[in-house]
Amino acid sequence: MSEFTPTRSLAIALADERRTMREGYAFLDEKCLLLAGRMLGEVRRWREALRELAALQAQARARLAAALARHGLNGLQVYAAAVAKQPLATERNDLLGVTLLDVHVIGEAPAAPPAVHPSPEAEACRRAFAAVMAKLIELAAVSGNLARLYAEYRKTVRRVRALQDVLLPELERTLSEIETSLEELEQDEYGFLRRALRQADAAA
Repeated sequence: MSEFTPTRSLAIALADERRTMREGYAFLDEKCLLLAGRMLGEVRRWREALRELAALQAQARARLAAALARHGLNGLQVYAAAVAKQPLATERNDLLGVTLLDVHVIGEAPAAPPAVHPSPEAEACRRAFAAVMAKLIELAAVSGNLARLYAEYRKTVRRVRALQDVLLPELERTLSEIETSLEELEQDEYGFLRRALRQADAAA
């Protein structure tokens, strides 16, 4: 408080600043709740996608075993590879400044070059692993959402704690000291006026 000269205008300004800080604290606290709620939703999506991925991976392993039994390891290694590039549908949403993405593979995998010795087992293996890749893309988008939400949540929590534990208490103390000083000054002025009036009455 030593760097402040206690004045009524300063007390009003600090009271306005305190009100603004409290509004900011309430907003950030609400933001934490919204971010936490969205994180829970993304965690549920991540777990569901993970369960679906496990089922797709189990199916892909079974298809791979069947293809290996049909072609052998060497035959499957030289089987015509699928085209890796697939179109993606990306939907972007923003939550309080945090970018959230939904990414999905569009349509079926592009047709692969014709194989020398094609088989239903190898084609089923190709489709199974394409499904695994598509689910991994969805899972990666959800994981990215969670990482961005968590980073923003931690940053917001730090701001809330700074307001709650440091800035607001310091402002409260400063404002209390100024108001106390102003009350003391007013009492001194009142005492001076009373003495001046008594002296004036005595002189009269």
